[in-house]
Amino acid sequence: MKPFYKIATLTLMMCVVSGFAFSQSAVKQKPATTTQNLVRGVIGPVGSNNSWANYTVMNIIPGSGLFPITSTTSVFYWGFTAGTEADIANMVVYTTVRGSAVITAVTPVTLGGVSNPSIILSNTSVCPVAPSTTTPCIVRFDPTTITLSPANDYYLMVFYTNDSNNSGLGATQPGNLQSSLSGNYFGGTDYTRLTVGQSVPGTGDRGPVFLMYVMND
Repeated sequence: MKPFYKIATLTLMMCVVSGFAFSQSAVKQKPATTTQNLVRGVIGPVGSNNSWANYTVMNIIPGSGLFPITSTTSVFYWGFTAGTEADIANMVVYTTVRGSAVITAVTPVTLGGVSNPSIILSNTSVCPVAPSTTTPCIVRFDPTTITLSPANDYYLMVFYTNDSNNSGLGATQPGNLQSSLSGNYFGGTDYTRLTVGQSVPGTGDRGPVFLMYVMND
């Protein structure tokens, strides 16, 4: 009877091993998306540009500066250097033909599902340490369903409400201009309500303000 027991035991072990292998392959997860820069963002230390109540901030992602990466989402990272609360009235991305000022598409930008968030910078779950030039607080906006193309330019527009919170707000700005991003800002007018066929309010004649990175995730 001993040979029979050995055969039965071996058969049972093979079944267990086979079943374990099957269960492992059945629960195998798809690898996570590799986070990549879609354009060259802010490099090195940052400075601070303060007081943003009643300002529209414009940051430009030029088609000519894109890396050769295709992504169905584009994610914007927003940097603060001072303040306890940022009150945003609206956020959008305007798409134009490369080199043109005429808007061909308008895409809402959100944080927590809304385009008019109040960002509590004093909350340690948002900013683990108080925002400063040495420890800027970087906030990740919700992913947008924009596939950036070299044939277009993209204008990320954010309008800050006219209140005391935004008067004490500080924005990251690059200590050097080694970035493919550029920007501008306009006081007293909300430029986030433009429509297709209208033109963006200006060009990027300075480094990016607030916008630190544009990534695929």
